[in-house]
Amino acid sequence: MPKKALLVIDMQKASFTVETPRLDEAGVVKRINTLAAKFREEENLVIIIQHDGGLGGAYEKNSNSWENLDALQTKPTDIFLDKTANDAFYNTALESLLKEKGVKEVCITGCATDFCVASTLQSTLIKDFNVVAVADGHTTGNRPNLTAEQVVAHYNWVWQDMIPTKGSVVVKTVAELTAE
Repeated sequence: MPKKALLVIDMQKASFTVETPRLDEAGVVKRINTLAAKFREEENLVIIIQHDGGLGGAYEKNSNSWENLDALQTKPTDIFLDKTANDAFYNTALESLLKEKGVKEVCITGCATDFCVASTLQSTLIKDFNVVAVADGHTTGNRPNLTAEQVVAHYNWVWQDMIPTKGSVVVKTVAELTAE
């Protein structure tokens, strides 16, 4: 049974447009692909989470903009899960799926650091899972008062110093995780 799961959150075309450039898009996708390959090789779970924004929105299910980035490598063995809120656990089967599969550790990657990634990470911590925030596996865009680099650095710092209610949280790079 898998003991680990990799969450890949909102790596969808609607999140990566000319109007919404993301920090190191190509590098983040490459590192997520590398980590996902390791998870698959070790028979751990890779869960691709896509935001479903409802009818008529940029994230309308099955629309071109809802699709994952072309460079993101997915496999038929991956689990695909839709969400409708920032937190990937909210009104989804994610928690029951992880517990049913015997997962103890959840690695979190994706877009956007300060919204869906942060919300899901914080929710994961209160559900009895150990959490790995993948330091170079999440991205966001510039914000009114912070650059994308500052946002990513800030959240990696927050997660590194966070005292979880349950489980544990560590911040590791893809290189550190693939060397284990």
